[in-house]
Amino acid sequence: MAHPAVVPVLTIDGPSGSGKGTISRLVAEKLGWRLLDSGALYRAIGYAAGAEGIDLSDVDAVTRCAQTIRIRFVASHDGGETHVIVNGHDATDELRTETAGAAASAIAVIPSVRQALVDLQLSFRKAPGLVADGRDMGTVIFPDAAHKVFLTASASERAKRRYKQLKDKGLSVTLAGLLREIEARDERDASRAVAPLKPAEGAVLVDTTGMPIDEVVAKVFAVVRP
Repeated sequence: MAHPAVVPVLTIDGPSGSGKGTISRLVAEKLGWRLLDSGALYRAIGYAAGAEGIDLSDVDAVTRCAQTIRIRFVASHDGGETHVIVNGHDATDELRTETAGAAASAIAVIPSVRQALVDLQLSFRKAPGLVADGRDMGTVIFPDAAHKVFLTASASERAKRRYKQLKDKGLSVTLAGLLREIEARDERDASRAVAPLKPAEGAVLVDTTGMPIDEVVAKVFAVVRP
């Protein structure tokens, strides 16, 4: 079995709505590598904490939740999004709401929660390789990764994408509300003291605004296989 340190990693970081989830899944499939959706881990903790009635400002209780949570990623049979099983419940749809995103952003600033998830995230590094999607994959979790990408897009474009995604799920949202939430989250994520959102050193920047998905996949894939 390959030592984790020699297993190749492609980190794909970027703000909410930049396309990280879709692009990471498609690139992982194209490479035949494992996938880590780190954002889902934080959303899962927020979801689990809510299900247990935990106040997100209660650092000790949220940390205990992070230390005991059971999370599984299950590939979809139809090639769609990966299902996330949290403490035995398929929470995939709940984790994609802006409420879950806001909860994830709020608890991501808690150092003890981040530490609890470090070992879990590192455990995904297994042969033949790993595509790690998140906000600090290239800067904090896998700083030694050989391949790093930072995806971005305009806030208005990201709001439109999220709006379509949530409306397709039958959720009641407004474009203006999503834009406000995304801009507020960008500010919060970029200015936080712990692992602020920023491109990793040496990361290839890809602006996905107005770019078709297949073109983005080709650009990211070329980072690993030129």
